[in-house]
Amino acid sequence: MVASDVGSAIRRRGLMLVLSSPSGAGKSTIARLLLDPKSSEGTGFELSISYTTRERRSSEIDGVHYHFVSPREFERLRDDDAFLEWAEVHGNFYATPREPAEAAMAAGRDMLFDIDWQGADQLRDKVPADIVSVFILPPSMAELRDRLLRRAEDQSQVIEQRLKNAREEIAHWRKYDYIIVNDDLQRAFGEVRSIVTSERLRRDRRPGLFDFVSGLLDEKI
Repeated sequence: MVASDVGSAIRRRGLMLVLSSPSGAGKSTIARLLLDPKSSEGTGFELSISYTTRERRSSEIDGVHYHFVSPREFERLRDDDAFLEWAEVHGNFYATPREPAEAAMAAGRDMLFDIDWQGADQLRDKVPADIVSVFILPPSMAELRDRLLRRAEDQSQVIEQRLKNAREEIAHWRKYDYIIVNDDLQRAFGEVRSIVTSERLRRDRRPGLFDFVSGLLDEKI
């Protein structure tokens, strides 16, 4: 093993990167960039595919963008403790499945969570040591409205409701580890990558350091 590979080979526990923002502030775009195999910081990330009861959009694929289920099926899974977190957003239910997240953490793989503040609260309660939370803010409410209009996915009354909800969501910003203002997408993405790099190197996420340091101290030179 060459010297440059030693650090990356040290065994570590995975992390759960939580991205939250009001609709239109950019968290989904940043999430897609992190998952891009061309991005070095995206390597090793797995997207947590949420369960939801909302209707599937024409551009979405079941099992890829979301697991689309009926309200009755959602309730059954929730009651069976199959979710790490769940929340009601815009009149629909969303949840993070427990099993794939726990398997990824134990294997040292990182998972990406595109969830709201309610879900982030529940994850902090259940797995606080694994969470790295980032809240994405818009540069202004006027710009947020313009982005929602340019997206052209929702009717005007839906956009107004999203703007109202945005103020409620932004009020929870203090709960997050990191806050990024997305006034420039590439800069905001670079800041998230820097956070990921630092958090992957935390001592308490690298149990393999115990054996590595012991080996250094025992090494004969």
